[in-house]
Amino acid sequence: MRTLQPPGWQAPKGFANGIAAEGRFLFVAGQVGADPVSGAMAEGFVPQARRALENIAAVLREGGAGPEHLTRLTWYVTDMQAYLGQLKPLGQAYREVIGEHYPAMALVGVTALVFPQALVEIEATAVVPSPRA
Repeated sequence: MRTLQPPGWQAPKGFANGIAAEGRFLFVAGQVGADPVSGAMAEGFVPQARRALENIAAVLREGGAGPEHLTRLTWYVTDMQAYLGQLKPLGQAYREVIGEHYPAMALVGVTALVFPQALVEIEATAVVPSPRA
């Protein structure tokens, strides 16, 4: 994978402007902050975001990939101020689950998600490089 950074642009913080990748695509459905076994929703924005990222990592593992293969994340949040007001703990949770890998990202404010108690939903795309012959 190669990060795409047009000349003269300010460096993004916590994401990439673009990623170039070749290989096998994995598409991860939107994940919320619920335990995938019990369905219990985590309490609070950062715990829900962490759980959503952990769920994404689990789906990636099932597909033979890891967080380092992420090329795109789309975050849907019901409270933009909750996101913006907790950037440091959110960044820490992100790095603990995903690491120092920053794919292309979008953040979208929405009025509601399918699960009424969900504060965040994250969908992901990953590309696993083809094996070299």
